[in-house]
Amino acid sequence: MAKVKNLRMARKRRERAAKDKAAADARIRHGVPKEQRGVSRLDEARASRLLDGAKLERDD
Repeated sequence: MAKVKNLRMARKRRERAAKDKAAADARIRHGVPKEQRGVSRLDEARASRLLDGAKLERDD
């Protein structure tokens, strides 16, 4: 006897996979929001200043 499949669950699983693929494509296409890029740049600059300020220079 053949194994019974729940068609409703299979349809939902297929639709969910399609939505996940579309979302992944949109994330790649649209990238990082402008606000988040600005915050990221500020964090990098702050970390760089902190690191430069803590640098010990040796006179050899």
